[in-house]
This record gives sequence, structure tokens and C-alpha cells, in this order.
Amino acid sequence: MTKYGKCLLMWSTLFIFLIVLPGSLRAQPTDDGAVDPDAPIDGGISLLLAAGIGYGIKKARDNKKKRTTHLL
Repeated sequence: MTKYGKCLLMWSTLFIFLIVLPGSLRAQPTDDGAVDPDAPIDGGISLLLAAGIGYGIKKARDNKKKRTTHLL
């Protein structure tokens, strides 16, 4: 198989998966009864965001401290 053929096969397979899979993957099954409210997602995302900001501040302080000690 040529390089072009492999690339075409890879991209067409990826395209088919992206078209077919979202229809079969559902977050919650449908219910015939009353409609339930959606599940909240804010709790975990807020914690990850806060942890990322804290890690970024720590890395910035460490880099600043490293640069000042290196100059002395």
C-alpha cells in the first residue's frame, strides 16, 4: 500500500468513527417517565481549575527564585 493509500485509509476510518460513535454514546439513557434535571458538572471542573492555577503560581515562583539565585 502506498503512503497516500495509508493516509487515506487512516483519515477515512477516523471520519467514520467520528460520524458513527456519537450516535451510540450517550451520557444518560432516555427515560419514558418525567424528565430528570441534568447532572451538574461544575464541582469537578472548579477543583481542577483551582489546582491548575495553584500549580501555575508555584511554577512561576520557582522559576523566579531560580533566576534570582542564578544571578547571584
